[in-house]
Amino acid sequence: MENHSLVPRLIARPEFGPFVLLVVEIAVFWSFNHDFLSPQNISNTLAFTVELGLIALAMTLLMTSGEFDLSVGSLFGFSPVLMWTLFNSGLTSLEVGFVAALLVAAFIGLVNGWFVTQLKIPSFLVTLGMLLVVRGTALFVTDGFPQRTWSAEGSWLAEALVGDFFIGPFRIYMSLFWFIAAAIALGYVLTQSRTGNWIQAAGGNPSAARARGVNVSGVKIGLFVLSSVMASLAGVISSLRTSAANPNSGTGYELEVIAMVVIGGTALTGGRGTIIGTVLGILILRVMRNGIVLIGVPGLAYNIFIGAIILGMMALHSWLERRHQAGT
Repeated sequence: MENHSLVPRLIARPEFGPFVLLVVEIAVFWSFNHDFLSPQNISNTLAFTVELGLIALAMTLLMTSGEFDLSVGSLFGFSPVLMWTLFNSGLTSLEVGFVAALLVAAFIGLVNGWFVTQLKIPSFLVTLGMLLVVRGTALFVTDGFPQRTWSAEGSWLAEALVGDFFIGPFRIYMSLFWFIAAAIALGYVLTQSRTGNWIQAAGGNPSAARARGVNVSGVKIGLFVLSSVMASLAGVISSLRTSAANPNSGTGYELEVIAMVVIGGTALTGGRGTIIGTVLGILILRVMRNGIVLIGVPGLAYNIFIGAIILGMMALHSWLERRHQAGT
């Protein structure tokens, strides 16, 4: 009897659909090209996956609280530009420039949160405006050209963030461990802590949450700060790994990150989020981008597949939720 009740519960979980899709996706791409599961291809896929993944993890908590952040892509490009500008000008060491970039990102998140919670402006509009301000600043500072970067080899910061080593044939970057640590920590916060209850309450029913003593504004401001800092960290990691700081880096990432979170099962309307689902959503889109190129589909068709996956997963989530509510 327990086995019969366990299966419907598993199917009803928001992570079930993304898990099945990921397994099918891997099987299909591998059947077309066996190099898809080669150590080199897996290593290359993971290297970039974790950078967007860091942003998606923070976005999961923010969307669970009922808000969006469209400025993360611009921060991804701006923070490395700021760090390398401070370093190249001789004003700071690379490490101090890194801290400065994170602090500026935290301030930007604070401004986003203040506008949303205190001025009651929808987060979509606030962060869209901030996207333009931040991207415009990065372009103005660099005159629209990639920022000159110097090799960070030998820097303890570079080693800690993107140092690489081999496990057998697999090339592993330290950023993977930062991603895993962030996923575990934020997963615990969301599902096992009082703060997680506050986040879900703020997104599900803000008025009821306030009546129960939850500082909804404080929770949302904190999550906007977290979102900005994680986007800044991801941008710096990408810059150190590639030895590049382009002011246009991260263009369009905000929508791809939101797609990852939504595909993973986090509710667009807030009140329900899942870090495990987001991890699956991250892998789904990164595997898709890698796989379609590997089997010969033009990379420009990537957005077609993303759109189809989003529509399909939303339909599946809706169907599973209706079945769960109906008790079938």
